[in-house]
Amino acid sequence: MNETNGRWRIDNVNIVTGETLLTGSVLVEDGIIVSITETGAGRSGEEAFRTGNGDNGEELKVIDGEGGWLLPGFIDMHVHGGFGADFMDASRDAYDTITKFHASKGTTTMLATSMTAPKEAIEAVLAAADSYTSGSMPYARLGGVHLEGPFISKKWIGAQNPAFVVPPNVEWVKRWNEDHPGLIKQLTLAPETEGAAELIGWLAEQGIVAACGHTDATYEQIIAAADAGLRSAVHTYNAMTGLHHRNPGTLGAVMSDGRISAELIADGHHVHPAAMRILAAAKPADKLVLITDAMSSAGMGDGQYELGGQAVTVKDGVCRLTEGGSLAGSSLTMIDALTIFKQATGWTVPAISRLLSGNPAKLLGIDNRTGTIATGKWADLVWTDASFEIRTTWVEGRPVFTA
Repeated sequence: MNETNGRWRIDNVNIVTGETLLTGSVLVEDGIIVSITETGAGRSGEEAFRTGNGDNGEELKVIDGEGGWLLPGFIDMHVHGGFGADFMDASRDAYDTITKFHASKGTTTMLATSMTAPKEAIEAVLAAADSYTSGSMPYARLGGVHLEGPFISKKWIGAQNPAFVVPPNVEWVKRWNEDHPGLIKQLTLAPETEGAAELIGWLAEQGIVAACGHTDATYEQIIAAADAGLRSAVHTYNAMTGLHHRNPGTLGAVMSDGRISAELIADGHHVHPAAMRILAAAKPADKLVLITDAMSSAGMGDGQYELGGQAVTVKDGVCRLTEGGSLAGSSLTMIDALTIFKQATGWTVPAISRLLSGNPAKLLGIDNRTGTIATGKWADLVWTDASFEIRTTWVEGRPVFTA
């Protein structure tokens, strides 16, 4: 296919529009969805479409969707890398590699997720991401940065490096935000640490998602953080205090407080399928977000890798720190998260699509532009066959991957 941001249409496809499903066509002009038509419903300008030209004489490219799926592009709020590259590499080549790989798996927007690292290394990621987003992004869109750490708990360190954990420092984050306005979209911290409440409040004022993660917080501390503006929990179940019927912990607060969105790594390794079902039953439908937490091994297979400067061994698709054996990110992709979560829960494709696209778009405040298939929105689209093999991924109507 050679279509660009011009005028094109995909027919004969099962279209997931928000939480509904219809079979029909989607028309795109200059990167924007201009019409969605159900089969047999009639279409304005149908005769012009049949002749292969638009009203202005521009050729209309028509794609046969072959009865497959057309989904809103996936939005991955928590991803460290892919295909051998890491966002901590802080280079355009690395960012091209990561965004190209994940575009091939249906991701159209992602947040460059950092690790707990020296201040200078985090600042290098911010500078590289700022430069990348200011120029041409040929593959998936880099929507900003997710700072995972360094303001976390050493007790729940996971695959982060304890040598670089520091208390929350609002002055650092203010300076980073001044140097790179609008770039930081989410920051993960341990809400129980001294200074966290002030930082959470400031993040909320700036419209930056404050998330708990790698935390030893009690139930009461998470509720207080939500009162201050906490709005998300990263990789729910993992690296947080668990649920006990007399001590509900971080997990109990995340599951029961409707203000908090819950990220989930649906790779079948981080979380048992039954735990996926429990979380899906506990959270409101608009407060559950599927993410990959993918590291550089995604798309590469088993072997030796690094994450945040620490050695990682990937065996049978499971990523663990070579020393200590802690789970260390994943090799997951968003399209695989869809199929694994579907198998675990029995949810419909439209319902799961919301977790991959609509909910993260809403959390990031970009749902007026993307996250659902609707007229007037960007044509961030994923076409798959009936078995969810990716055929084409479009970002603003431009194909960034074609099988």
